[in-house]
Amino acid sequence: MSGDKGGGSDGRTPGRDFVREIVAADLASGKHGGRVATRFPPEPNGLLHIGHAKAICLDFGVAAENGGTCNLRFDDTNPETEEAGYVEAIKRDIRWLGFEWSELRHASDYFEQLYDYGVHLIEKGSAYVDSLSEEEIRAHRGTVTEPGRPSPWRDRPLEESLDFFRRMRAGEFEDGAHVLRARIDMASPNMIMRDPVLFRIRRAHHYRTGSEWCIYPMYDFAHCLSDSIEGITHSLCTLEFVNNRAIYDWLLEEVEAPEPVPRQYEFARLNLEYTIVSKRKLLRLVQDGHVSGWDDPRMPTLSGLRRRGVTPAAIRNFCGLVGVAKADNRVDAAKLEYAIRDDLNMRVPRVMCVQRPLRVVITNFPEGETDWLDAPLYPHDVPLEGTRPVPFTRELYIERHDFMEDPPRRFFRLAPGREVRLRYGYFIRCEEVVKDEAGEVVELRCTYDPATRGGSAPDGRKVRGTIHWVSAEHARPCEVRLYDRLFRTRDPDRGDFLAQLNPDSLVVHADARVEPSIADDPPGTRYQFERVGYFISDEEDSRPDRLVFNRTVGLRDSWVKIRKQQMAQEARKAKGRGRKKRKRGKKRG
Repeated sequence: MSGDKGGGSDGRTPGRDFVREIVAADLASGKHGGRVATRFPPEPNGLLHIGHAKAICLDFGVAAENGGTCNLRFDDTNPETEEAGYVEAIKRDIRWLGFEWSELRHASDYFEQLYDYGVHLIEKGSAYVDSLSEEEIRAHRGTVTEPGRPSPWRDRPLEESLDFFRRMRAGEFEDGAHVLRARIDMASPNMIMRDPVLFRIRRAHHYRTGSEWCIYPMYDFAHCLSDSIEGITHSLCTLEFVNNRAIYDWLLEEVEAPEPVPRQYEFARLNLEYTIVSKRKLLRLVQDGHVSGWDDPRMPTLSGLRRRGVTPAAIRNFCGLVGVAKADNRVDAAKLEYAIRDDLNMRVPRVMCVQRPLRVVITNFPEGETDWLDAPLYPHDVPLEGTRPVPFTRELYIERHDFMEDPPRRFFRLAPGREVRLRYGYFIRCEEVVKDEAGEVVELRCTYDPATRGGSAPDGRKVRGTIHWVSAEHARPCEVRLYDRLFRTRDPDRGDFLAQLNPDSLVVHADARVEPSIADDPPGTRYQFERVGYFISDEEDSRPDRLVFNRTVGLRDSWVKIRKQQMAQEARKAKGRGRKKRKRGKKRG
């Protein structure tokens, strides 16, 4: 059976947001010659995550909607942390998400041109070689309330700066001995404009250029000039780069970039509850063994989401739900889970899987016989057809939590003397409970009503509970991995993020049983396990003799109660802080 039927929405027709309004106005005015050219510029020092997905959908989406181009450009100016393996992983993730770039570029393609721009800035008096150490430069920069102090090398003669810059490139100096800085304004209220560093010495092997270069441009220098070289029209960045726009515009003006010059626009990044997207922190999780790797299904990386069973359409639709805004906010994690459920509900088949099996013996069903029941693959409101055969035999497995020996008042599942409906099957009644020496229930002996085949009784009697089950003889043994949110708190970036890890983010049921209809499905097939949630067979670990399933998402949000408790706690803390503040005010009065 196929687990990926149905297309779902592709999330590519979003409403008009402020970025698209700007692009539409530019096209209407003929700005940039009526062109739209964007770029997605990841640094290849880690894998893409859910936050990148928003930028990808925006960069590629704006270009596609306006008949434009979108380049994939790797910002590879920091050789110590970048790897060719990350490059390939990023390319794979973008294609998996459903996008294709117009041209593949690298900032390292432009190292020679960027060096020439540096020479040009020195020659016109807009840059100088500084010999202060990194610590001294930081000390000279000042604070948000105090202006910076000029370096003693700020007035170094042009010829001397040119000589030093050429010798920096030739490898005559040690790391950190000199840097190239822009000459702007050490008293600027925007600290980025206080003579920012443009080039630094780094003797490190570059994954593309090897040891050809020992000086590397800084991000702010390489980014805007690479945009200009590629003819980018709309350079879309997240809000943390809003102050960098000043150096972006300054550099393009100082190097006399050809018209029309690119323009930078900032939008709010995607901050998702219970999630961190800092590459440094994600790397820490991997290196310290808190997760199994970058593609651990608990990770917010695209490879982790893919292994968890999330579809590209669900991620694109989620990005469309979030929208493009000018102000940062934290997105409810339930919104992502809704997008996942909404997508999978219409495309994946239903099967039954018992995670913690409890044996049931149907004492009045003949030994050695099998009754093959017909069950639908998809719910009635899904325009997909198909059924699967479900074997009913004398010995079955049900979920252990679907039986209670002494049930509370509103427990409607199986209990001694009580009748329940087996999904697609019969009514069964518990007649006897078998326990082991420790007093644990190990087997239920039940009877079934042959007249209730299909789940209804001719005499009109009703049962309140319906449970899922599998045939003990025919079911396939499997391992079920229940993945949940990696962090317990809504904002794990506050404080020690490792202290906020969710100890129950992975629960493994190694002795589960799944119905036999999935036997010939390839790894990577998605399902809804009825009454449980959505799952995917793990492409790396699942084998014909040992099936492994990863939970993608539950059928409902199990964190609603937890979130309400957290919000109430936060409200109480805020109220307490307010009372203390009022008391301090009264004392001062």
